[in-house]
Amino acid sequence: MNDYVPHPHLHEDPLPWLLEEDFDNPGIRFFALRDLLGMELDNPELAKAQRNVMSEGPVPIILQAQHPDGYWVEPGAGYLPKYRSTVWQLIFLAQLGADGEDPAIMRGGDYALENARAKTGGFSMNGTPSGLITCLQGNLVAALLELGRLDDDRLNAAIDWLARSITGEGIAPSTDRSAPIRYLRSGNSGPGFLCSANDHLPCAWGAVKAMLALSKIPESRRTDTVRRGIEVGTEFLLSTDPSLADYPMGYSEKPNRSWFKFGYPIGYVTDVLQNMETLTALGFGGDERLLPAVDLLLDKQDELGHWSLEYTYNGKTWVDVEKKKEPSKWVTLRALRVLSHFC
Repeated sequence: MNDYVPHPHLHEDPLPWLLEEDFDNPGIRFFALRDLLGMELDNPELAKAQRNVMSEGPVPIILQAQHPDGYWVEPGAGYLPKYRSTVWQLIFLAQLGADGEDPAIMRGGDYALENARAKTGGFSMNGTPSGLITCLQGNLVAALLELGRLDDDRLNAAIDWLARSITGEGIAPSTDRSAPIRYLRSGNSGPGFLCSANDHLPCAWGAVKAMLALSKIPESRRTDTVRRGIEVGTEFLLSTDPSLADYPMGYSEKPNRSWFKFGYPIGYVTDVLQNMETLTALGFGGDERLLPAVDLLLDKQDELGHWSLEYTYNGKTWVDVEKKKEPSKWVTLRALRVLSHFC
């Protein structure tokens, strides 16, 4: 087990709050035991916590909405409608602490692996190369890795495509129409996270999601291509002060406000905190370049060392998770994951 040490600038240590039995959000206790206290899945206390995730709170409600064939709402690639369709349920289930060995979740994962990938291997909004977008690929790869699908050949093909789409290895420019495998002007339009939604400039939201996914691959299982993708991605995310989120903005003149609103679960958008979670997971915990972001994070705590839910998908999903503008165990859990690297 880890020797958990609360950050010295916490107003109070919120860990006991996170470890409480919580019938509405049992995943918080599961992740606190696993990620903050370092319990392994063979620990009876952690195993019980995950069983509670599967029987209480939002996970059973999401699974009740699943079609017997494995999809949600309608068959197909499962990106639409946001945020009730197939790919979003897998993303949210992973973030809520669901057990990837549950038969219904296995069916959902199989369905996405068969229907949400383009012929090149990557995950796509519409199942074709025109729908390849880095944020979706990162989100879904991260979710399926969290749900225990690392040994699935289909997922490994998606991982390889994700890494190569970052580095450009084996992928021709969009202008080379004769190339059998090339970037398209739609979606992921070039290496280094170029995206049509960001005026074909590097998209930091996509970069965070992609690096989050690659961070979940054990170091011993990372291919050379994955390692090169991580190198490109971390260099980009650290090319500016993460607390400012001053990345290429495409059609805007200033960073999207969502960067500075912390929420849960996390879907299409990202925030400064997820950027920090990703970089610390990749070994940059304690890096001085993250200290301004640590200060930003600490400034958001209340007098009890709790963080509030500032961004939510409530009303758009199968089940609401916590209440906006109120103290959030989920956001506080995220904060402690990061701060544990800066004690």
